Amino acid sequence: MIHVRNLTKRFNGHAVLRHVSLDVAKGEVSVLIGPSGCGKSTLLRCLNGLEHFDEGNVRVAGHELEPGPHGAERQPLLHALRRRVGMVFQQFNLFPHMSALENVMAGPVHAFGVPRETAEPRARALLERVGLGDRLFHRPSMLSGGQQQRVAIARALANDPELILFDEPTSALDPQMTAEVLAVMSDLASDGQTMVVVSHAMGFVRRSAHRVHVLADGGVIESGRPEEVFASPREERTRRFLEQAHL
Repeated sequence: MIHVRNLTKRFNGHAVLRHVSLDVAKGEVSVLIGPSGCGKSTLLRCLNGLEHFDEGNVRVAGHELEPGPHGAERQPLLHALRRRVGMVFQQFNLFPHMSALENVMAGPVHAFGVPRETAEPRARALLERVGLGDRLFHRPSMLSGGQQQRVAIARALANDPELILFDEPTSALDPQMTAEVLAVMSDLASDGQTMVVVSHAMGFVRRSAHRVHVLADGGVIESGRPEEVFASPREERTRRFLEQAHL
C-alpha cells in the first residue's frame, strides 16, 4: 500500500526528513512514534501530497509521487490520490457551519460529485458506526472534542479509502475523549483498515499496531513489531524515548 525509499524533505535548506524508507502492507496498522519535532507529521503529510518532498521515491495506493513542488499538472494525481487516502487531523478541521451529517457528506458530494441521495445514507451509517447516530444535526460547536474527532473519522471513511492517515488524533483530547476515539480506531484496525498513525497513545500502539516505526532526528532509526520495539529496542535513542514516555 505504501512504499517509501530515501525520502528527504527540507524546509529553508534544513532537512527535517533524511533518507526515510518504510513499507506498509494492505491491512496493516503502522504507527510512527518518536520525540516531538522528529518529522512524524511531516512524513504523514508527504504521503498524501499535503507537503512535497525534495528527494526519494514514494508510491501510495498505486500512485507515484515525485519529488518537487506540486504544480498545476499534478493536481489530477493528487485528486485521485486523496480519493483513496483519508486523513484525520489533530485539530478536527470540521466545517463549523455544517452539521455532523453535512461534514461527513461534504467530500463525496462536493469533491467527487456523489449524489446527495447516495451520500446521505452512507454518512448516516458511518456516524452510527462511530457512536454518533444521535448527533447527526449537531454542529461542531455543540459537540465535545472527542465527538468532533469521531465525526472527522467518519468523514475520512466517507470515500471508502484504502488507507487512512491519522496525525496525532488524540493529542488535543482529555483521557475520556481519548478513550472514545481510540476505541473507534481499534475497531477500524480489527476490521482490516490500512492505517498509518502518528500517536503517543502507547496503549493503542501495543494493542492495535502491527508495526512500529521509531523516528529520531528526521530518520527512521528502528522498525519492528510493538512487542519487539518496546521490550528489546535495538537503538539507544529508542530506549531513551521509551523511558521518557514511561514505558
